[in-house]
Amino acid sequence: MRIHSSNHPWFLLAILVVLLSFSGALSSTHKEKTTSKNPKKEVTYDGTSLIINGKRELLYSGSIHYPRSTPDMWPKVIKRAKQGGLNTIQTYVFWNVHEPVQGKFNFSGRADLVKFVKLIEKNGMYVTLRPGPFIQAEWNHGGLPYWLREVPGIFFRTDNKPFKEHTERYVKVILDKMKQEKLFASQGGPIILGQIENEYSAVERAYKEDGVNYIKWAAKLVDSMNLGIPWVMCKQNNAPDPMINACNGRHCGDTFPGPNKKNKPSLWTENWTTQFRVFGDPPAHRSVEDIAYSVARFFSKNGSHVNYYMYHGGTNFGRTSAHYVTTRYYDDAPLDEFGLEREPKYGHLKLLHNALNLCKKALLWGHSRTEKPGKDTEIRYYEQPGTKVCAAFLANNNTEAAETIKFKGKEYVIPPRSISILPDCKTVVYSTAEVISQHTSRNYVKSKKANKKFDFKVFTETIPSELKGESFIPVELYGLTEDVTDYGWYTTNFKTDDNDLKKKGGKTTLRIASLGHALHVWLNGEYLGNGHGSHEEKSFIFQKQVSLKEGENHLTMLGVLTGFPVRNIDDSGSYLEHRYTGPRSVSILGLSSGPLDLTEKNKWGNKVGMEGEKLGIHAEKGLKKVKWQKFSAKAPGLTWYQTRFDAPESKSSVAIRMNGMGKGLIWVNGEGVGRYWMSFLSPLKNPTQVEYHIPRSFLKPKKNLLVIFEEEPNVKPELIDFVIINRDTVCSYIGENYTPSVRHWTKKNDKVQTITDDVFLTANLKCSGTKKIAAVEFASFGNPNGTCGNFTLGSCNAPASKQVIEKYCLGKSECDIPVNKSTFQQDKKDSCPKVVKMLAVQVKCGRTKKNKESGI
Repeated sequence: MRIHSSNHPWFLLAILVVLLSFSGALSSTHKEKTTSKNPKKEVTYDGTSLIINGKRELLYSGSIHYPRSTPDMWPKVIKRAKQGGLNTIQTYVFWNVHEPVQGKFNFSGRADLVKFVKLIEKNGMYVTLRPGPFIQAEWNHGGLPYWLREVPGIFFRTDNKPFKEHTERYVKVILDKMKQEKLFASQGGPIILGQIENEYSAVERAYKEDGVNYIKWAAKLVDSMNLGIPWVMCKQNNAPDPMINACNGRHCGDTFPGPNKKNKPSLWTENWTTQFRVFGDPPAHRSVEDIAYSVARFFSKNGSHVNYYMYHGGTNFGRTSAHYVTTRYYDDAPLDEFGLEREPKYGHLKLLHNALNLCKKALLWGHSRTEKPGKDTEIRYYEQPGTKVCAAFLANNNTEAAETIKFKGKEYVIPPRSISILPDCKTVVYSTAEVISQHTSRNYVKSKKANKKFDFKVFTETIPSELKGESFIPVELYGLTEDVTDYGWYTTNFKTDDNDLKKKGGKTTLRIASLGHALHVWLNGEYLGNGHGSHEEKSFIFQKQVSLKEGENHLTMLGVLTGFPVRNIDDSGSYLEHRYTGPRSVSILGLSSGPLDLTEKNKWGNKVGMEGEKLGIHAEKGLKKVKWQKFSAKAPGLTWYQTRFDAPESKSSVAIRMNGMGKGLIWVNGEGVGRYWMSFLSPLKNPTQVEYHIPRSFLKPKKNLLVIFEEEPNVKPELIDFVIINRDTVCSYIGENYTPSVRHWTKKNDKVQTITDDVFLTANLKCSGTKKIAAVEFASFGNPNGTCGNFTLGSCNAPASKQVIEKYCLGKSECDIPVNKSTFQQDKKDSCPKVVKMLAVQVKCGRTKKNKESGI
């Protein structure tokens, strides 16, 4: 147990260490007697950490959501997570994935939760399970199934009998399934931790006392099942015992008030590795230096568990994303959408985990002390009484300048806004600000096999002018569609006479106020255009000057969903069952007789979805149910496009680039690839997402069926192409004064030792798989500028830089280059002696002829 004091008698600490042997007195224990082939794991906790089988653990976890990748991807993604230094995988459980129809559960394909958990177990890792019921996660309806809204008298996430009954039934189905498969740690399985509810404090006040009662009920529900694991509630500082309150955010080392009881550990359930993106967003990025700093700070302040949300974001296939959220999810995570290592984020965090592991004994058993040598500097260190065990974290919170810290008789220069880690209180083995891991740049290579001339055929939907209906207001869109489609039709008729149209100099305007998300409008058969809102705006106005005819006029609207909103910016999902989407107010302005309100005075007819959807023409079985026409140069909106293509060469990941298209949905061989929205431009005047992932498991060798439903007119499908994804552009960007890699160090008998005789700084470059370094595209030892894929020379450069890199690296799958003057300044002349040198290298990896032929 960590004892926090600036001046505490050693003998008291020794007494506490002895008392720790009586774990029942100092920890909250969860046990279950069961028989299992695997040894049972008792999971307990105290104020320092989780304790698994009597052993304290530092837990490095990453969120990977099984429905956001395919079963054939799971083994590689999980393996790469483990190689990145993780020992735990965290996942939500998605209620609307498992029970889309009330009482009918699905655990197959991407919903095979048991298979996913067992793959994690096979890799020797732990699991944190988050069954909801509400998960948020930028997932449609927050993971709640649509049918739940139709339950009489229901109010979500509060002390409401119908909601609690259905929640209890669902939660027990999921947890009983895990129990039957013996997947809980108490049964010898990998699940060591659970989470019930999600960020509930954001909505609790909206429900007042009912919110307090509900959260107590949720805690009691999972605790009463006696599953032998601890449970957490994230962003819930008043989490009732024995729930552990945990932190979500970017800087929990500074924002988390700490556990609400002294016998609970500090757990970080979501460290956001980037910002999820919505259509209309510019690129988003969170630097790995900032992530590493936040993790080091949290562990230096009594933290023992961090979870990266997300570690692999994956893909929102089909219609699964929440409103406006892109199909690509958390692509800037350590493993990108395709499961490839995004460097340096992946590598720099891996080295951080190595450094923290060297500090493990001190962190878990040491006596904590804190010093403030300066305004912006801080020293946090841990020592174990009567031993040489010691670990220190030297922090510089000055964002602009390096600071010198004197610690135990030695001076250390700490870069701006960084933490240096000393696992023996002497040797710096890691700096959060000094990235020595390689960098990669993602490449999209146009496929030769897939991009033969496409023979597009089209089928265009019929625009209804008059539909049956008895409603005197436009019905709510999500309720109309019942979440089986993104599309809902609205029609109404209204009359105008000669007197209405005689206003001199006046302009007649159609005005529609909608609560999301997009809208297409026709008047008397003429397409007027479309409008849409955004993730931030709760509503939008469609307004256009129109020409009315004397007599009866026909108005047709197509309401379009882009996922159901799971929260407003400020409330994370309260009263979700009452959220309204679709057209809210419709009026004609500029008539001689005054404004004509069509919202509550006209009968509205409705129709759900597209004919093509009902007939299933996105898949082979339904393809022949409509008459397809050969595509010419142009087509109206609401048109289906279909063509065939061969699978791209190699075994690399595949994407389709939707250049030339507007907005719609994509299917390949009947599998939903996702929503695309090319016409919604970011402030940089570019689409937020261009490439859309097609998993290899969706493909067959030849004649794959591509079907696209396009909402907008006059698009150019001939500009679509298929690309193969790689990260064969590998770089390094390292300063000559950086700390050598923590890989040089190990710990034996409580002493930090070097693995090699000589510790020096190197730049490591490594190709993936069987590829080798085929070319050196850039090299400069001096003051180069730019980033991986875009380096340029500065005013200072060692002329032999490229020659040196070629000598060390060409033809090799991996190489280490010493980063020092003697390596690059072979004539021993330094043309810029006052410049601290940086080494920038960019190489290209490729396959040998043999590997190309085999597709490896």
